[in-house]
Amino acid sequence: MPAMVGLNVDMKSSPMTIGEVADHFGLPAHVLRHWESVGLLRPARVEGGRRRYTRDDMFRVASIVRAKQAGLPLPDIRAFLAARDPAARKDVLRRNQRALQARMAALRSALDLLEAGLNCSHEDIATCPNYQGHLAELVERPLESGQ
Repeated sequence: MPAMVGLNVDMKSSPMTIGEVADHFGLPAHVLRHWESVGLLRPARVEGGRRRYTRDDMFRVASIVRAKQAGLPLPDIRAFLAARDPAARKDVLRRNQRALQARMAALRSALDLLEAGLNCSHEDIATCPNYQGHLAELVERPLESGQ
């Protein structure tokens, strides 16, 4: 999945096919079909039942892609996009904001550990005080029950 999702402002004003939309976002077409099957998308249908995606559909796909990148599960994305009550929408977003902040903190800690290892000149990294300092929280925390 691309790291950045951007809509081309000059994109076609005519409806796009599923293949065109999939290519635009770097997604397999089956992902768009799945999102439709779980109620996230509702593209218009033309002769033969072929899907046609409008500019509004493109913004909805972009919303789903970004929400997936932020770690939201599909049910939460559906609730977020379907919410007509701002309070309900904010509840979904706050819950996922806390989860994303926790993941970001864990990633920051992991990055700090890697950088400590890269900056260590000790022969045995396990004896490096700076490196050990990044592991102290794991070593010194109390054992959880059942361990």
